[in-house]
Amino acid sequence: MNFSIPEGTGVRPIYQFTSESPNVIFRATGEKDGLIDILPETGILYLNGSLDWETKAVHKLQVESLDKNGEVVNGPYDVTIYVEDINDNPPKFDQTQYTGVVRQNSRPGKPFMRVHATDLDDPTTPHAQLTYSIPHHFPNPYSEMLFQIDSITGEISPSRTGSYYLDPQKQDTFTLVVSVKDMAGMTENAFTNSVDVIITVKESLWKAPPTITIKENSTQPHPVNISQVQSNEPGVIYEVFEKESLDGLPFSIDQNGYIYVTKPLDREEKDAYSFFVITRDKEGELVDKPLKINIVVEDINDNPPVCQNAVTVLEVQENESGGSSIGTLSATDMDQKDTLHSRLKFKILSQDPAVPTDNLFFIQQDSGILQLFGHSLNKRIASNYSLKVLVTDEVFQTICDVQIHVIDINDQIPIFEKSDYHNVTVAESLPVGTVILEIQATDGDEPDTGSSYIIYQVKEGDPDNKFVIETDPKTNRGYVKINKALDFETAEVHNLVINATNPEPLVSGVQYNSSSLALFKVFVTNVDEPPVFHKEVYTAELSEDVPVNTLVMTVEAHDPEGDAVRYSLEGDWRKWLRIDSTTGQIYTASTLDREQEQVYRVDVVASEINNAAQKLKTPLVLNLKDVNDNPPRLNMDYPVFFCYPLSGGEKALIRATDDDEQKFYSTITFSLKDDTDTRNNWEISKVNATHAYLSPRHTNFDEKVYTAPIIMNDNGAPPLEREVNLEVNICTCSSEKSCFIQVEREHSKPSTGQAIGILLGVLIIIGAIVGGAFFHMKYKEKKKSQQKDVKDQSERDKLNI
Repeated sequence: MNFSIPEGTGVRPIYQFTSESPNVIFRATGEKDGLIDILPETGILYLNGSLDWETKAVHKLQVESLDKNGEVVNGPYDVTIYVEDINDNPPKFDQTQYTGVVRQNSRPGKPFMRVHATDLDDPTTPHAQLTYSIPHHFPNPYSEMLFQIDSITGEISPSRTGSYYLDPQKQDTFTLVVSVKDMAGMTENAFTNSVDVIITVKESLWKAPPTITIKENSTQPHPVNISQVQSNEPGVIYEVFEKESLDGLPFSIDQNGYIYVTKPLDREEKDAYSFFVITRDKEGELVDKPLKINIVVEDINDNPPVCQNAVTVLEVQENESGGSSIGTLSATDMDQKDTLHSRLKFKILSQDPAVPTDNLFFIQQDSGILQLFGHSLNKRIASNYSLKVLVTDEVFQTICDVQIHVIDINDQIPIFEKSDYHNVTVAESLPVGTVILEIQATDGDEPDTGSSYIIYQVKEGDPDNKFVIETDPKTNRGYVKINKALDFETAEVHNLVINATNPEPLVSGVQYNSSSLALFKVFVTNVDEPPVFHKEVYTAELSEDVPVNTLVMTVEAHDPEGDAVRYSLEGDWRKWLRIDSTTGQIYTASTLDREQEQVYRVDVVASEINNAAQKLKTPLVLNLKDVNDNPPRLNMDYPVFFCYPLSGGEKALIRATDDDEQKFYSTITFSLKDDTDTRNNWEISKVNATHAYLSPRHTNFDEKVYTAPIIMNDNGAPPLEREVNLEVNICTCSSEKSCFIQVEREHSKPSTGQAIGILLGVLIIIGAIVGGAFFHMKYKEKKKSQQKDVKDQSERDKLNI
């Protein structure tokens, strides 16, 4: 027999045993533990104290009956008493206080320590099912908790807020109150215990190293360790990550966080690198925020100076004084700027020819600026000098070539071949850029130099820059051109004074005089020109509802010769405008409509009254402003139908539009006509500003076409309304949920007239075929006869020969 008895119930009967034999006594043996016994005379098995599950969960006994001689009459029978656990033990932590360490920026949800509690109650019941929580921690500077605990395992980890805000510089110690409850925390009668957990916040191990400097062109065996990073979590996988994909990034990382450079670097090829190091757990999830690694390649002196030009060519006038700057020799060094590796020094090695002395030139050591040493040059002695210049850095040296050309001094002025070019007559309509005169001056200085090149300018008589003079650099010939349009009405004659100068300054004591000046007159002849409008484009803005004969604007044009002007319009294809031919006033001629033309363009024509061929057009752009003159209308390219029979809940989408300009948010209001049939059959509901749903109010519709009167209103000023009778088809639907329309097939014999028509058509076709065959045969016979005649004639011709 098995019995289940709750622990702690005290003295109580368990069961009464009986026997068919008279005059017997009962005896219990086994695991009574002083708490279980049986009354010999009555056979009542009882407890004389409280059972304790934590002490003993199962008691096994044997019960038997004896006669007066002590002989067994019945039994022994096995009796098992199972002690039922009650929640009589509170949970208890393994330690009176816990300590733990967390790193700054640790991953949220990643445990860094664990607390553990035990409960002496039956672990198979809720009595010993424990849940953990953190009611609060000290200090708590934020609205959200910085730490969290797994309610089942007791593992403590940073919360998302804690992962972001934990900083030992701000707060390095926290006290967590960790609570544990039995009964799975689901009842108020559960036992609770708590413990303090002291958390120390330490600086994150995961931080980027300072900028790493690597010397270029290293001769060490590669790869070479250059730095190390360390994650806050053990066992992570380190990877190098390139934000911008680089071709062959020369860096790697091992699984201990050591960073390596995998080959020698060249600063002149790339002077800096940036990449990221990331960490992943075994599941491939990111553990830490990516660390940016910055690499700077340190320069060594491995590049020689380079002359910027194969030969540097400079010019110097023969009368330049000592100390004058001639020019600069430019050289570069690919090594790092502003370091001794790229610092260049200049020194003249040789001068050829060495006349009149061998030290005519001096070069500044650091800048490369060449100067005359103290002697003026004489072109008669030498017109060119070649210099060899040594350019050095700390290690390397290069020789650069310099050519110095001695040029003639500007001691001759340009002289015109004649001082007066008399008159030139041109029409005012001559195009800009036309050459109207060629002039010539000569200069006795050295050819192809700034001393002999001639610049022509209009010195007097052209305040408006109507003329320009271009020089042929080979011949020094000047070409006078029209620079701006001429106008007979403004100036009939231009009296021009032209001077000729050099770009190089004259030497001291020489000045330009009258030999460098020339005169000529330009006579401008009148040309009948078309009228000219005062504006290139006329624009106007009108409301589309203005009355007919409203003044739009007045255009003005004048004729340069003073002739009277007549106005007209071209391109007014809608006949909306008219113009007063005399005054240029433009009026509306008919009703305007912005919905047809929002921007209306026509041409205004001004022509001379005495010569209509002389005319000019200019555009008129009329911008029409909208008024609310269009009620809403349906804008649907699909039929409205419902499938028969209706099941309820159907709705069809209705779309409307308004042709007026929608300057602001436009809203169309939908409603139904207020009559009994409409109210009983249909309802309408708004979807948005331009759409609504039409729905049947019941399902008792026949299979036919119905009419739903719909009223649409806009929100214009004033608002406009339109009523439409929308056809709604109640129809049998196909499997594709569209109206199925059965095509009726007509089975009948042709009428008498139809039969006669068919017969006549067949006879005509047969006749055409027979006739065609007959004519074809006749044609072949005729052709054969012609060929025979030709053959006979040919034979006769041969006999005659």
